Formats: sequence, C-alpha cells, structure tokens
Amino acid sequence: MSDKNNKKADIVAVALAAKVSPATVSRFFNRPELVKLATRRKIDRAVKKLGYIRNRAAQTIHGIRSGTIGLVVPTIDNTIFAEMIQAFADEVGSHGFTILLGTHNYDDAQEYDVLRKFLEHRVDGVAVVGLHHSEEVYNLIESQRIPTVSLWNYAPTSRLICVGADNHEAGCKIARHVLDRGHSKIATLFPPLDGNDRATSRADGVMQMLQQRGAAPDPVDRLETFYSISSAKKVVIEYLTSQARPDVIVCGNDILALGAIYAAQSLGLKVPEDIAVTGVGDFKGSKEVEPAITTIRIPAKMIGTLGGAALVQSIISPEMVQENQCCSSDLVIRSTC
Repeated sequence: MSDKNNKKADIVAVALAAKVSPATVSRFFNRPELVKLATRRKIDRAVKKLGYIRNRAAQTIHGIRSGTIGLVVPTIDNTIFAEMIQAFADEVGSHGFTILLGTHNYDDAQEYDVLRKFLEHRVDGVAVVGLHHSEEVYNLIESQRIPTVSLWNYAPTSRLICVGADNHEAGCKIARHVLDRGHSKIATLFPPLDGNDRATSRADGVMQMLQQRGAAPDPVDRLETFYSISSAKKVVIEYLTSQARPDVIVCGNDILALGAIYAAQSLGLKVPEDIAVTGVGDFKGSKEVEPAITTIRIPAKMIGTLGGAALVQSIISPEMVQENQCCSSDLVIRSTC
C-alpha cells in the first residue's frame, strides 16, 4: 500500500529511476521523436511506476508546449466525422500530443466560443472542419498566431492550410454516374447549406452537372433536411407520397441516403428497381446495409492522418511551409444505383 504522505514524484525521480538525465525526461515529454525508442520505453516504465504527472500549467508559463491540440468539428452525433477524428487523434498521438475535442453544431458563434476556450487552455495547435468560418474565428486564429489546419474540404484559395477532398468534384462525379445510368427524373436531398461549405460544394457540383445535361430538378424535387436518418426518412416519405416518383434521389451524404432507402422500403418500393438512391462519404456501414449504398468515397482516414501530420509539423517545425493537400474522392458503385 502506498504512503499518502510520500512526496509526489518529480522529474528528477523519474530520471533516476530510468537512469537517464532530467533533460532526457523533459525531451521525452516535449519532443519524443528526438528520443530513442529504447530510452522512451525506460522512461515510460519509470513514469508509470512512480505515478509521475507533470505540471502542464507551469510548463506553459515557461514557454514549453502543453502537448494538446484542439479539434473542433460540427458534430459527433453520427458517423460523418468519426473515422477522421480517430485517424487525426492517432496521428498526433504518435507524436506525443493529446486532442481536446469540441463541437459547434454548425453554429458560427459556438465555434468561436469553443475555439477561444481551447486557446485559453494554451493548446499548441487547432484543427477545424471546412473552409467556412466567421471573421471572428479567422481573426482569433490570426491574432494568436496559432498553428491551424482546416480538414475535410479542399480549395486552392483556402485562407487556412487545408487537407481535404474536392467536394464540388465529388458532386459532379455522383451526378455524372446517375446520368450515365440513364436516369432523367432526379430528386436531390441535402442538409441546410448555410454555413456548410462541404454540402454547398457538393450540391453545386451536382446541380452543375445536371444542368449541363438538361436534367436539373424542379424546386419541388430539391429536398432539404438535417443530417439524420429519421429526419431524412420522414422527408422522403412525405415527398414520395405527394409527388410523382423520381428515378433516383441523389443525397448529400450516406446518412441521408440511408434515410431515403428506409423511406422507400417503408412504402413498399424496391431499391434500386423502383427508385435508385446515391450518397456521398462511404462511411462505415455503407457497404454492409441492404442494399449497399452507391456513393463517393471521401477518404476520411487519409484526411485525418495527413491533417494531423501537417499540424504537428507546423507546431514542432514552424519554419517549414505547409502546402494545401487534396485527397482524391472515388466513385463506389454498389447496389442502390
């Protein structure tokens, strides 16, 4: 049984237990990539044995990194960003960083509040999702000179270093596939576009391709609902029971596509025999549902990994110039179209 009156272990005690210098222990926490693997293992064993906890606040005061990175995403209420978050956390974790995760529910003011709290906790860098942010958010990032990367959406003119997919191109690809399959009466299902540059870019790509081929949907065939299977199902049921049935419903992501499939099935329609459905994202489970969803694969894991690596490099090597990175999106043809 440990003695509660014993003095808490300090960095010197860890160094003595690991048979290294205090400077090496400090480097182990602050620049682990500079410490040999065998030495890191010795220090790690000593830290765990002694129950050592370093004082982050004191280190921050003295200019030493906090070892934390803030990641702000719109939502964790569904699987949209889950794979990217995990890949991002794994990548920065391999360099000794821990993430603080915050959500803003597509609200600019809430995003600003979350970001400000992260900066008050002296995070070493921040990652945000998308290219649409309020001027207050941009001003906060620029005034604090905090290393920042934008994830998920790519644009060569991005105000922040970005790592993501070209969502406009993704929209063009799925619309082209639908047209090439011979569908002419087309409906679309997207979330509210205000403040969501990813969905806006996809919708613009879909509409551009459909207009070029003379198949642009009428306003009544352009459906809108939040990213929710139940909401999508309800909206599509109301649409299919009140309007002429389209050949296909082109959805802004796989969550909406799944809701559309359930809606059709609940009305006794077969997918794709009676009505086809497409999505965007290729989230976990899109391949396993019946019927499997035809979609555009957004490489979420790659985006998280590359984005995490870019942010870490901006933190530990600020002199290195980071470039925007575009991750290709691919058409995945399955059973729904």
